[in-house]
Amino acid sequence: MLIDHRTYVCRPGTIRKHLALYEEHGWAVQRRHLGEPLAYLLTETGDVNSYVHIWCYEDAADRARRRAALQADPEWQNFLAISAEAGYLLSQQNSLMQPAPFAPLAKA
Repeated sequence: MLIDHRTYVCRPGTIRKHLALYEEHGWAVQRRHLGEPLAYLLTETGDVNSYVHIWCYEDAADRARRRAALQADPEWQNFLAISAEAGYLLSQQNSLMQPAPFAPLAKA
């Protein structure tokens, strides 16, 4: 299993606006291609302008195939354009991870 852990940071005061935009224009199309996320989390302490989402893939090839389909979808391209125009995001960090052998995840 390959885990894609993504952390996004929004400009102060814009995280709720950004998430509303994503919910309206990006959430359905992303789930259509990537499946259900393992988690979609808002930060309570620390950098409260950040959020995390975590996606699970069978392996790197599965991730590449699903993400390529997402990127080719005109609905996703529309969301990316709307998001860029809004300008709420400051940064994104992705980490590809695997579960430790002694602690596998229940989700496949």
